[in-house]
Amino acid sequence: MHISKLTVVNYRNFANATLIFNKGINTIIGENGSGKTNLFRAIRLLLDDNMVRSAFKLDESDFHRGLGSWKGHWIIISLEFEEISQEEAIQALFLHGTGVIDGSGVGKATYNLIFRPKKEIRLKLSKIPAGDKFALAALLMGVDISDYETIFTGRSSADFACGSFYKHVVGDFTNAIFSDETEFPEIGAKVPGFLSVTKEVSFTFIQALRDVVSEFHNNRTNPLFSLLKSKSGEIDSHVLAPIITKVKDLNNAIELLGDVQTVRSDISETIKDAAGETYSPTSLSIKSDLPDEAEKLFQSLRLFVGESEPGYEGNISELSLGGANLIFLTLKLLEFKYQKTKQSIANFLLIEEPEAHIHTHIQKTLFDRIAYADTQIIYSTHSTHISEVSKIQNVNILGRSKGTCQAFQPATGLQPTEIGNIQRYLDAVRSNLLFAKSVILVEGDAEEILIPIMVKNLLGISLDELGISLINIRSTGFKNVAILFHETRIRKKCAIVTDLDSAFINTLPLPGEVSTRLEFKRKCLASQVDGARRKVAIEAFASGNVWLSTHYACHTFEVDFIAAGNVDNVTALLDTVYSDQATIALSRSELTSGDKELYGKRVLTMAAQEGKGWFAILLGKTVDWQIALPIYLRDAVLNAHQSFSPETIVNIFSYRLRCNVELATVTPADQASFRAQLILYRTGAIDFASIKAAMITTLPNDQINTFMAGLT
Repeated sequence: MHISKLTVVNYRNFANATLIFNKGINTIIGENGSGKTNLFRAIRLLLDDNMVRSAFKLDESDFHRGLGSWKGHWIIISLEFEEISQEEAIQALFLHGTGVIDGSGVGKATYNLIFRPKKEIRLKLSKIPAGDKFALAALLMGVDISDYETIFTGRSSADFACGSFYKHVVGDFTNAIFSDETEFPEIGAKVPGFLSVTKEVSFTFIQALRDVVSEFHNNRTNPLFSLLKSKSGEIDSHVLAPIITKVKDLNNAIELLGDVQTVRSDISETIKDAAGETYSPTSLSIKSDLPDEAEKLFQSLRLFVGESEPGYEGNISELSLGGANLIFLTLKLLEFKYQKTKQSIANFLLIEEPEAHIHTHIQKTLFDRIAYADTQIIYSTHSTHISEVSKIQNVNILGRSKGTCQAFQPATGLQPTEIGNIQRYLDAVRSNLLFAKSVILVEGDAEEILIPIMVKNLLGISLDELGISLINIRSTGFKNVAILFHETRIRKKCAIVTDLDSAFINTLPLPGEVSTRLEFKRKCLASQVDGARRKVAIEAFASGNVWLSTHYACHTFEVDFIAAGNVDNVTALLDTVYSDQATIALSRSELTSGDKELYGKRVLTMAAQEGKGWFAILLGKTVDWQIALPIYLRDAVLNAHQSFSPETIVNIFSYRLRCNVELATVTPADQASFRAQLILYRTGAIDFASIKAAMITTLPNDQINTFMAGLT
C-alpha cells in the first residue's frame, strides 16, 4: 500500500493543492517558504500517531491566509492510497472505515481530515437566503474556533480540489449562497473511533537537521535513547538484574569512601553551627546517583564517534555539523527499520531536507542508497544535487504565486522518451530550473556568462534577485526542457532565447569571387536556412502555451551585442586578442565602421580565436552600468519576470540616478526633483507611467529608458 495522492485545501499556505506520489522514492522540491514543511505536517496529521492530538487542536492560524476571513470555511486534508492488500484484516479496516465498497474488496481508498464548523453553524448557514451578504456577515461575526470540529472520514468519492464541489458543500462566501443540506455523503463516512490507520502503519518522520547536538541532549528527541528504549523491552529482566545489582553496589561503594563521609559530616556540622539544631535537617547524606533502573541506565548512555583522528572517538558535540547530522539521520533510519519489523500494513518514511550541512556527494549517495522494500519514502529538499538524482516522474514541485503555494507534477502527460530526455538534462546545474520562480533558456556559453552580468549592471539587481534562473541548454534542443513549462505541468514562465543566424552579408555568389569567399557565403546561407527552420519549429511548439515565450537574436549573440550599441566593449579587447598593431588597427576600423558585414565578421573571428566562452568572460570584464541590453534579451527578462514591484522599480531608478550622479550628468536640482517623484511613486501617489516619464525627463539618454519601454 502506498500514498498515491495528497489534496490540501485551505491549510496554511495552501489554498488548493494536489500532489501525486508513486511507489518507492518521491521528492518534494521547492524554494524556502514554498510549503514543504506544512505539507509534511499535513501528512503527519493523518498518519503519525504522535500527531493525532494535534489534529484535534487546529485553530485559526492553520487556515490559509488568502481566505481573508477563515470563519465558515473548511480545512481539508485528503490522502488516497493504492495497491491495498486483499488480506481480510486490512480490507476490514478500509471497508469499515476508509474504503469505497464495491463488493470485491478495495484496491484504492481515501482517508480524510476535515476541520469544519459544527452542525449548529452549518445549519444556520444553510438557512441564509441566497445572496444575503448582510445575514452572512452577521452570522460569521459570532463564529469562534470553538465552533469547529475535526472529523476523519473515508469512503469519499469527492474531488476535494474541485472549486465547484467546495462551493456546493461548504458554500459560496463571495455570493452568500449555501446548500440546504448540512451532510454530504461525498465527503465520506466518519471513521469509527476504534479504527485507526495510524496504529496500523509504520510511520517515521525525520525532521530537518538544524541543531542536532541539542536533539541528542534531549531525552525526548534523542534518537539513540529511542532505539535503546525500544530494545529494552526485548531484554530479559534476568539479564538486567545482575547489572542493576552491580550499579547498586557501585553506588554504595562510592558513598562509603572516607573523603565522602568526611565531607558529609562537615556539611552537617556547619549547618548546625549556622542555623542551630532546631532548624537544621534531621539527616543528610551524599549518595551516588548512578541510575539503577533500565530506562534511566539507557538515558545515561552516550554515543562517541571517530571522525577525523584515527583511534580517537569524541562526543557528538565534537563532530562537524555534517558528521553530527549524518549520525542523527542514521539513527532515525535505524529507528524506522525497527518499526518496519512490526508487520504494519504499510511503511512510510518522511525525510525533511536531509541536505543540511552534508557534503554534496553524501547527499546524492544517501538518496541513491536509502531505499527499503515495501516502503514509500518522501523527501523534501531544496538541494539541486538531490533533485539531480530524483526521477522526474516522482517529483512534486512547489512554487509561490500571489500569496499562495501551488504544487506541480513535471512529468504529467509526457511520454517515456520525453521523460528520459528531461532526466538526462537535469544535472545539478540545470535542475535549478525546478526551483526557480521563472526561467530563461539559452543555447550557449556566451549567453550564460554575459546575460547575468549585463542585467546586474543595467538594473543594479541580479537575475537571482528577480527569481530568474538562466539555464544553458548547450544546444538548440530547447523542446526537451521547455516541455516542462505547461498548464498541466510546471506553471511558471519560461523564456527561450536563441539565434536566428540570419546572414549579415549578401550571400549571392558574384562572378570572380575566390573559393574561400564563396565557401563563407555558403555557410552563412546554410546557417540562415537552419535558423529560419528552427524558428518555425520553436514557434509551433510554443504556440498556445501561455507559459512559454520565444526571443531571437537576429544574427548571433556577438553580432547583436555590437548592434545594440556595445562596440566599445569589444574594441576594448583588441589589445588582448591581437598583438600585431596592423591587425589591431584594421580590426578597430572594421568594428567601428557601422557596417554589419565588417563588424559582424570581425567579432565572430575574435570569438572563434579566443573560444566563445573565454571571449564572453573577457567581454564581461568590460561591462559597466552603461551597457546596452539587446531588445530581444530585454523582452526575455520581462516575459520571464512579468511584473516589477514598485519597490523594485524604485531600487532600479535610484541605482541609475546614482550612476549618473557619479558622472555629473544630472544637475542637483534634477536629482532632488526626481528623488521626490520616487517617494511619491513608492507611496502610491503617482503611477508607473508617471515615474517612467519622470525618468525620461531627468535622464533622457539613460539605457534604462529602453528597458522600461517594454514594461507597462
